[in-house]
Amino acid sequence: METRDSMLLELRESVIGTITDQSSAEEIFQNKTLRPILKLQNELFVEVFTNYVMKQKGVFFTLSPDKKMVYIENTIQRDIKFRNSLKGMVIGLFTVEEYNNYTKNSSNLNKRMMNMLIERLKSQVLLFENATL
Repeated sequence: METRDSMLLELRESVIGTITDQSSAEEIFQNKTLRPILKLQNELFVEVFTNYVMKQKGVFFTLSPDKKMVYIENTIQRDIKFRNSLKGMVIGLFTVEEYNNYTKNSSNLNKRMMNMLIERLKSQVLLFENATL
């Protein structure tokens, strides 16, 4: 019988990015854990964000492209409940070992996680346009 941790690791790529001898513990965690989970959860993040902006009366869809980028960033940085929901979607796919490593430096890792998620959503802003069709 497979363990939860081994099943989680099978779901995602092992490493995205470069890890060298000079890589910090945060960089290693980012490339071995955060990036693969963000990639795995990408479709869900797009749907969750689309649902969020629809519940906000769809103002997002009326904005210029530059303002949409600012909106994405502000939403994730300022709406604490929404941000915590997104964090939970990532943390829920940690192995026990990854979670233990995460708790040692959660503040900095949360910043990295949210910054990567913001950039991921910004790079896919056109997908949100298709959601209104």
